[in-house]
Amino acid sequence: MSGAGPTRPDHYSYSVYADPAMAEAFDTRRFSGPIGRMIAESQELVIASFLAPVKGRTILDVGTGTGRAALALAVRGATVTGVDASAEMLAVAERRAKDAGIAVTFTRGDAHGLAFPSQSFDAVTCLRVLMHTPDWRQSLGELCRVARQQVVFDYPALSSAAALQAVSRHVAHAFGARVEAYRVFSDRAVRATLAAHGFRIAQSHRQFVLPIAFHKRLNSERVTSGIERAMSRAGLTRLLGSPVTVVAERCAS
Repeated sequence: MSGAGPTRPDHYSYSVYADPAMAEAFDTRRFSGPIGRMIAESQELVIASFLAPVKGRTILDVGTGTGRAALALAVRGATVTGVDASAEMLAVAERRAKDAGIAVTFTRGDAHGLAFPSQSFDAVTCLRVLMHTPDWRQSLGELCRVARQQVVFDYPALSSAAALQAVSRHVAHAFGARVEAYRVFSDRAVRATLAAHGFRIAQSHRQFVLPIAFHKRLNSERVTSGIERAMSRAGLTRLLGSPVTVVAERCAS
């Protein structure tokens, strides 16, 4: 199946990931080192828990990138399709799947207009994507449209340290710096958009109180785990934790 390319090729969320060098280096930049591995492993476990049982389900992974989540779900027995606007990222994903002997269908497409019939997948996943899309409400609406039962996605919270970093990136971008000027989300806006498409949040998981960049500088899973456990015991993770990963379920009609 072939899908549509970017609707806004000038937007950083498309142009940055159209670079072959970025695609090749993406996993190393995002998930290397003890904190990167911690993030990846935690994310994988949360998603698998939200979608359990995974085996035998049809799942669409939107903004699949290099296919990390798609491959993890396929290994657990799901029939997975991965969609991304970047042909360069998809090339890396296809190579990874082939090297691992894992069956995943990868196709080019855009989160703003998915080329699939309504309710054609049991579940849809979308990770580290809505924070970058030109129109996150339209994209979230598309995730809900093609999902029969559940949608899993994540976002940096407005009530978190990520909001400060987001502001600094927007300022840097305004002065011409090449940075990913991502957005942060209020829980209320997320719930309202889901409700408009007939979905409600069933579960959520908040990861870190302190910024991921801070933990990467510490470069110690043991120290990060200790700090974040203390924050959780103090009740701060529930209030300030980010990113937030949620599973939303279709409401009974």
